[in-house]
Amino acid sequence: MTGIAIFSAIIVVLQIISTFVKFGPFSITLALAPIIIGAAIYGTQAGAILGFVFSAVVVITGILGWDGGFIMLLMGISPVGLLITALGKGTLAGWVSGLCYKLVSKKNELAAVICAGIVCPLVNTGFFVVGMLVFFAETFAEMAGGQNIVSYVIFGLAGINFLVELIVNLVLSSGISQIIKAGKSMR
Repeated sequence: MTGIAIFSAIIVVLQIISTFVKFGPFSITLALAPIIIGAAIYGTQAGAILGFVFSAVVVITGILGWDGGFIMLLMGISPVGLLITALGKGTLAGWVSGLCYKLVSKKNELAAVICAGIVCPLVNTGFFVVGMLVFFAETFAEMAGGQNIVSYVIFGLAGINFLVELIVNLVLSSGISQIIKAGKSMR
């Protein structure tokens, strides 16, 4: 529990800081690395908890207006859709990255970290895109201005952030692997 609490605190701080670092219309997510590390050390359930903490911070900072109003815009359209999308994306990303790590680490530790580092932003962004299309299609169709809505959501809203998050995770893979080894030896 202590380890999950420490990782949760790190996630809160990183996500608050990253709220002010924008690529395109959204803030990048710096909190995926601690989610991956926590999921690898403590398991899939911990990954889901840490992902939920990350998602909750996204919602709270959005309600406070730190994201430029995007969360409140969506909250005005469909509060349930927003909460399912926002809380679901991080929770599922943490759980799936933990599962990926668990399955691949039996063969190769670094490959497991790389796999989790790819899966985490992929699930986070993928769930976001699906949520936007399911709950907010009309709004984004208007914003797209005649452009294909799927392309608009993927490339206009989420694409750059996904690439930045993926690159950060891959660049940090070796260091993440070392942190996981140290964390497991302390358990």
